[in-house]
Amino acid sequence: MKKDIDFHQVEGVAVAIAREVNELGQDEWNVYFINNNDFYLENVLISSKGYGEHEGQEVKTSVLRHMFDQMGPKTALQVEPIDPALFHITNEFWVSYYIGRNIHDKRFLFVPGSISEDHLIHISILEKEGILHS
Repeated sequence: MKKDIDFHQVEGVAVAIAREVNELGQDEWNVYFINNNDFYLENVLISSKGYGEHEGQEVKTSVLRHMFDQMGPKTALQVEPIDPALFHITNEFWVSYYIGRNIHDKRFLFVPGSISEDHLIHISILEKEGILHS
């Protein structure tokens, strides 16, 4: 049972949604998982979904799951592209990973309106502008 699993505190990781310009000069947005720790993460599982309401109608996206066997220290991994048409709903990223034999688990929420030009910062590990959630 999940209640029997001892989840440890999550530190030194983040999810970022970064704006990039593609080869056609158009803006693209991508989701990144960042390991700011000085050690490796093992068996990184990231599941994403969007949900909310638009014009009085319930909106849900598909659940996407991504698995990475290992993630190096002080690195970032591109997880998936994200469509700006989803910025008006809640975008959830559930991250689980192991450090040694210990599992770590955290939910990152980007609420409606949080992914916008007004909230862009420079994310040094990516050398891109984006929204950082840690």
